[in-house]
Amino acid sequence: MKNSKFEVRDARNLSILTDFYELTMANGFFESGHKDTIGVFDAFFRRVPDGGSFAISCGLEQAIDYMENLSFTENDIDYLRSKNIFSEEFLDYLRNFKFCCDVWAVEEGTPIFPKEPFMVVEGPMIQAQLLETALLILMDHPTLIATKANRIVRSAMGRPVQEFGARRAQGVDAANYGSRAAYIGGCVSSSNTMMERDMGIPASGTMAHSWVQSFDSEYEAFETYAKIYPDNTVLLVDTYNVIKSGIPNAIKVFDNVLAPMGKRPLGVRIDSGDIAYLSKRARAMLDAAGYKDCKIVASNALDEYIIRDLLINDAKLDSFGVGEKLITSRTSPVLGGVYKLVAVKKDGQYIPKIKISESFEKITIPYRKQIWRIYSKETGKAQADYMTIYDEDPSDLDEITIFSPLEPWKKQTLTNIYFKPLLVPIFRNGEKVYNSPALKDIRDFAMRQLDTLWDELKRLEYPHKYYVDLSQKLWDAQRRLLENNS
Repeated sequence: MKNSKFEVRDARNLSILTDFYELTMANGFFESGHKDTIGVFDAFFRRVPDGGSFAISCGLEQAIDYMENLSFTENDIDYLRSKNIFSEEFLDYLRNFKFCCDVWAVEEGTPIFPKEPFMVVEGPMIQAQLLETALLILMDHPTLIATKANRIVRSAMGRPVQEFGARRAQGVDAANYGSRAAYIGGCVSSSNTMMERDMGIPASGTMAHSWVQSFDSEYEAFETYAKIYPDNTVLLVDTYNVIKSGIPNAIKVFDNVLAPMGKRPLGVRIDSGDIAYLSKRARAMLDAAGYKDCKIVASNALDEYIIRDLLINDAKLDSFGVGEKLITSRTSPVLGGVYKLVAVKKDGQYIPKIKISESFEKITIPYRKQIWRIYSKETGKAQADYMTIYDEDPSDLDEITIFSPLEPWKKQTLTNIYFKPLLVPIFRNGEKVYNSPALKDIRDFAMRQLDTLWDELKRLEYPHKYYVDLSQKLWDAQRRLLENNS
């Protein structure tokens, strides 16, 4: 990836990062003469985290890097041989593995909805099946964190949100790729220094309580810090008592250290206690001392609901540092992405495949597909998504009647509209044909795409439902398969 002045990619070989059944099936396809059978797989999710109405697609760049560098080492081959269930011919196939799939995906930063594919893989079954686990790992978690970050950013009502979660992340990759995803979701910076060096995400942070505790007095800790960082003075004021000592000592340092230097403080941070009450008291004290421009930052296990309640209570806060509940998406920690076979290609024709369940949510949508986002020409807002079989093209329509796949009697006619295809080519016959944008461009793209959604879709609770319709041809195909297999 080339998002900063440094060249960065994951140097690990992830080719054997699979569920074991993917390897047993791959060997089975090879041994049964089906290694060249072409399959089509959809990667999608079934339910939006936290009861929201949409997710934000993320992680494509890492997925591309993985597919572009697929290869099996001699160490991999030796390990698989030790299992005593794989043929030598299959192991030799892996030794000479060459990725040759076609891949389409929704671009990073795009709002996505349940059951519509955010990635489509078409290629030899033996290859397409092997991708399942790694692709879901690489895209599910970032999509989850970008979605959570955006919920938090929206709750802050225009105030900056800084991602502070690295120390609480569930592993190094979760910290790093979670920081990237949070930035795409709208956070302005990260506490994770590596992500500024490697990806250009602004790093932010000043001091911890240990800095204050390590000095003989709180005043001395503040004074020393201000002298060292006069242009970046943000003081943590809750180590002992925000009102009785933290803010008074901060004001003294602003007066005694920064003012003589002609400098102004950037802010104070409150990390514990009744933040709404303390921020009001702190604001009044800072204003009275002549520091109306001194910002107040809140941290301490925040999430979108706490931030919303703080602002409802008129807390005097200018920005937020959000850690564990963002980086772990604590209230909804799993996206639930799946990777399902939807078609097999024989003699140039796609044969649709379906997974049937007693639960409607788990019934898959067959065929290789395209997703079309329908926009109003008048407002520019997204009206609905329209899933079609791959060779259907509704883009010349100025009017369309959509219906709910679950409740087909519910219909709506949309007029004065235009269509945009969401799945774009990523690989053709294993060759990459897509260049990932710079990270800041992905973030800017995400913000523009979110602006096309109605505010009713962005409510934290009980959001308006966004409809993902099926073309008549696709709906008929699904019904036919359901009837034939019932």
